[in-house]
Formats: sequence, structure tokens, C-alpha cells
Amino acid sequence: MQMPDPDSRILSRRDAIVERLRGCLPADAVISDPAETRAYECDALTAYRCAPLAAVLPRTTEEVAAVLKVCHDEGVPVVPRGSGTSLAGGALPTADCVILGVARMTEVLETDYADRLIRVQTGRTNLSVTGAVEEDGFFYAPDPSSQLACAIAGNIAMNSGGAHCLKYGVTTNNLLGVTMVTMEGEIVELGGGHLDAPGLDLLGVICGSEGQLGVVTEATLRILPKPEGARPVLIGYGSNEVAGACVSDIIKAGVLPVAIEFMDRPCIRACEAFAKAGYPDCEALLIVEVEGSDAEIDHQLGLIKQIARAHDPVELREAGDADEAQRIWLGRKSAFGAMGQINDYICLDGTIPVSELPRVLTRIAELAAGYDLEVANVFHAGDGNMHPLILFNANVEGELAKAEALGADILRLCVEAGGCLTGEHGVGIEKRDLMADQYDPADLEAQMAVKDVFDPGWLLNPAKVFPLDVSEARRSARLAAE
Repeated sequence: MQMPDPDSRILSRRDAIVERLRGCLPADAVISDPAETRAYECDALTAYRCAPLAAVLPRTTEEVAAVLKVCHDEGVPVVPRGSGTSLAGGALPTADCVILGVARMTEVLETDYADRLIRVQTGRTNLSVTGAVEEDGFFYAPDPSSQLACAIAGNIAMNSGGAHCLKYGVTTNNLLGVTMVTMEGEIVELGGGHLDAPGLDLLGVICGSEGQLGVVTEATLRILPKPEGARPVLIGYGSNEVAGACVSDIIKAGVLPVAIEFMDRPCIRACEAFAKAGYPDCEALLIVEVEGSDAEIDHQLGLIKQIARAHDPVELREAGDADEAQRIWLGRKSAFGAMGQINDYICLDGTIPVSELPRVLTRIAELAAGYDLEVANVFHAGDGNMHPLILFNANVEGELAKAEALGADILRLCVEAGGCLTGEHGVGIEKRDLMADQYDPADLEAQMAVKDVFDPGWLLNPAKVFPLDVSEARRSARLAAE
């Protein structure tokens, strides 16, 4: 994956830039030792690495503003970083950039149960937002598999979802407002503690913008009362295609589970070995969870079982108690880590219409066979957010390139099926050169024009989202015009 060459003029001023950063932050907040900056050389897309010029770890919005003012004055690119869990290279640095990490910004700033909101600094982890309110009977709905580690900053940047997004929506549906700092160091407030802000929907522009427009330091999030109860059911099938057809029929029937998750045989085996969840021995497994009162749960599960039986399941079993339900979800939430014990893999993130699941799953298997690679499937089936895992051996020369080529074909398949390149992982560097497969030049121009407004010098999160040749030409033109 190509990255732009570092700017030698910035590298030659490295010591002066670091000294200016030290002048506006506490002594322990600037990391410039090459041995220490290696901790920031990649995110969860570990195939690509590059140590930054420096890394800074501010604790307040004002400190973030001071850093951005320095970097703007010096013409230094800035890569915002949450917890570094991006699977698309969203926080991959360049050698001439400053990593701006929000990992020390973890405070809860306000909790308002009457209006059902919580305001937090964006370095706070996803799961700990629920942890701050669960004793009072509330929770934060978006739940990425990495929720134990991922930061709200990254969730906003990539518009993350999770298993329960089928019912509750993704980050944008649960985000009420942000405090953001522009590249020039200006602090702005968007949205707030209410459903809709007056004027243009700038909050909608920011959520999912992948650090291209500003650094989000505080977020006002919607919190919800915890449901009375929840119960998952396991449905096993003899093929991926039949399982996909079952998902399609559940959605067509108008039933709205809180989650429908899909795993195929390689994932089932890996997750069962890790979590001992009692998964059945089958080719494809659905985890369908409903919630509400006991009567609501029984009614919804009755309808789901009726639909499932029409597809001749290998096994159909409800969780018997809370402990079994917890193990079932532990297995699913551990899928990426469990698969990592088996082989190296690339985790994709394409989204398709639910009705296309059977056809797309069949086609993915055909594409994998053509590349002589194995693909394991685990994904949020209810909203068609697929996560094919392409297994390969990183120690064999050429295997990574072959896996990436297969990944590109699978993502093009998602677009051809009426879907899109990403549902929640973002574009980052992984999908940037596929953007032209989804958008025509006029669409890309419109998106880049928005970045021109927020970041005229194109200093924020360079070499991400837009095709590299297009974005580098844009950046050069903007610099020449200044």
C-alpha cells in the first residue's frame, strides 16, 4: 500500500517542531524518542508501519487546540488517533506527521438521565461509557466487537456499529453533539443535548469523516434504559447460503431482533475452542437475540423459530440461562481474536442488501477458490454488514498481495450487489483506491470540496479515504495556491 514520501523540509525542522510542541504541553505529553514513537507506527492493520515524527497525548480540548495551532503554523500533517484499533489503517502515520492521541482524555463530563445523555471526552472506551451509567439502569447502544478497547473518538471517526446496531443504529444514530478542534486550532461546538440542531447537519458531516475535517475531543451521546431482558437463540444450518436465506426471510417478515450475527464453520470452530459456548457442529450459525419483557421475547422468538424451521436447521436452541447467553456472546465478540490464533488474516468490511446475502456468500466462496485462499465469514447479518476474513500466511512472499487482491474483488462485489465499501471500519488506506469503484469523479470532487472548507491545507490525516493520486494532487494544488 503506497504512502506519500515524507516532506524533507519538515524532517529538517524536526527538533524545532518538537520544541514548540513541548512549549504548549506538559513534559510527559510529547513523545519524540524514535524508540518510543514506534508504539504508534501502525494501528490494527499491522501489515503497514511507519513511525511518526512525534506523538502527543493531550488531556484537554485546549491542549489539542494548542497542538493544532503549532502544527498548522509549521505545515506539519496531523494524524488523530483514538485507541489504535482501526482495521483499515485509519491511524497509520507518515514519517513527517504528528500523531495526536486522545488516550488520556477519558473523563465523564456530564450525565443527564432526564434527557438520556452523557457527555464524555473522546478517549474514553466504548464499553466504559455503559460502565458509567449501567448501575443506574442505562446503557450506550453501539457495541463494536472491540468495545473493550476502542475509543469513542474512533467510533465517531468511522461511524462504528456493532452486533446490536440492527435495532439501535450505529454511532451517528446515537451521537447528539461534539466539541471539535479545527486544523487552525479553533474550538467549535456542533449539536448538543437535543435531537436536532438548527441549520446544516454538520454533525452528520463530522460523524464518519475519518479525522479528515477536525479532531473531536468531546462527545454528547444518547443513553437508553436497559431492556427488561434479552435472550439469544442459536440456529445452525448446513450451508452459508441457507443461513443467508433465513436472515433475509426474518427481515422480510418484519421481525426486528436486537441482533442477527452470522458465523461460518472456520469461525464457529475457533470461537468454540476459545469460549466453550456450546456452538453446534454445522456449516453456518446464526445468533439471533431479541429483548423486552418475557412475553415479548417469547412472541418474537416464536416467529423467528417458525421462519428458521422452514429452512430445515441442523440445530435450533435458545439460551437456557444468563450464563449460557453470556458465553454465546463471548464467542461472537472474540471471533477476530480467536481467528488470529489460527492464521494471519485481513478483515474486510463491505455492506450489502440483506436480500443479496445468499448470492454474495456463494460468490465470495468462488472468488476465494480462484485465489486458492480460504475466507472465513463472521458478520452483522441483520443489516448486511459483512466481515469476510481472508486467511493467508504473512511469512510467505506474495501472500499478502494475493489476499489484498481478493479483498478488492470482494469489496467490488459488495458495490455491484447494491452495497458499499464499508459499513463501520472506514475507508482509511485499505479501501481508498477502491473509492472510484463506488463514486464517480463528480462525487469524489464534492467530498473533497468539503475537506477544502474544513482543512484547506490538507494536513489532517493525510493519504486516507481518497485515492492517493487524487488527494496528493489536491494537496499540492492547495499548497501552491497559498
